[in-house]
Amino acid sequence: MNEKGLSYELAVEKPWEHGDSLLAINPAAEVPVLKDENGALIADAQAICEYLEETYEDVKLLPEHPNARAEVRRLIAWFDRKFQTEVTDNLVDEKVIKRLSRTGTPNTAAIRAGHHNIHYHLDYISYLTERRNWLAGDELTYADLAAAAQISAVDYLGDVPWEQHPSAKVWYSRIKSRPSFRPLLADNLPGMPAPSHYADLDF
Repeated sequence: MNEKGLSYELAVEKPWEHGDSLLAINPAAEVPVLKDENGALIADAQAICEYLEETYEDVKLLPEHPNARAEVRRLIAWFDRKFQTEVTDNLVDEKVIKRLSRTGTPNTAAIRAGHHNIHYHLDYISYLTERRNWLAGDELTYADLAAAAQISAVDYLGDVPWEQHPSAKVWYSRIKSRPSFRPLLADNLPGMPAPSHYADLDF
């Protein structure tokens, strides 16, 4: 929404509490959910992005050609599913969500798996950006934003081994430098400060 220049208000939801307010707008009790000013109620991150692309067309984040669109959607699925399962769930869920939701202690085996798996994904980002201007092609797309959203959550914990993946670091530095991304870098969790490099646009 920042990339498209749309104004919005954020509402904090704790999906592990399955509050009535969240259930009322999404029976799956999952975030994100978009409540548009025109009355539309859209759940699921990809559905929201597709809706925004079709409703607010001044700034395009999906390419025109069907093949290029398919590549963007493939990469969104890669990061929203594969990266989420192999890295984010093992690091952010174990270190942060369990603490906030008070649902147990971190699983050290899962954390080790997350630290191991992230190298594979950073290698893939490097592979893509060494051959393309952005992850999916010449222009920034939802694929870059999906990847950066996952990585920013892990980077908040200081768990991204940037020095071992310089090409991925250059790509993420470009994302961090975009005005649309800077508000995210200002987020903080009480009692869990981000590392000093997290909001530094030059690392």
